[in-house]
Amino acid sequence: MTEKTDLKATLKHLYQPSAAAPSIVDVPEMDFLMIDGQGNPNTSPEYQQAVSALFQFSYALKFAVKKSQGLDYAVMPLEGLWWLKDGLEFTLENKDTWCWTMMIRQPDPVNGDLVEELREQVRRKKNPPRLSDVRYGRYTEGRAVQLMHIGPYVDEHPNILRMHAYAREQGYLPDGKHHEIYLSDVTKTAPERLKTVLRQPIRRPAG
Repeated sequence: MTEKTDLKATLKHLYQPSAAAPSIVDVPEMDFLMIDGQGNPNTSPEYQQAVSALFQFSYALKFAVKKSQGLDYAVMPLEGLWWLKDGLEFTLENKDTWCWTMMIRQPDPVNGDLVEELREQVRRKKNPPRLSDVRYGRYTEGRAVQLMHIGPYVDEHPNILRMHAYAREQGYLPDGKHHEIYLSDVTKTAPERLKTVLRQPIRRPAG
């Protein structure tokens, strides 16, 4: 029986932070399937198409790796980078102005060549909209503050403020794109039980 690898378990400090208090972590470089867009994720067909393409592609890669290498692994959760244009600090207001990159972490057996090979296979079998927009690349986040949010997405703002305040108490400033990791299946989980990792890159002030 093939043993299944689950990166959420081996990287618990990144995927299972405390919900009680923010913490600072150093996030290593990681490889992802990624896709970009803009607008309200609750109403944008583009967003739904992006998420669908990411998951269909990720499962195709998983099955190809298992078939060719005998390695099985759990498909990682959806993650999102969120920001506003012109360097404005991200807020939960006016969702239509949000810019986003949705992404799914890929394990070591996946590489750029396999991604391009499987892209055509996915196109022939399912051809999801926005498949051509999916790219494979490395994301370097570095030092960040993070916190587990439990509850509806619309209630995240106080926890985001807690994270920013904690970072400043530790001598850091928010720097970069707001990051969320969606650990729960929104179609099967009550809103009050949703688990979302909130993460914000940080930096020391200049001078």
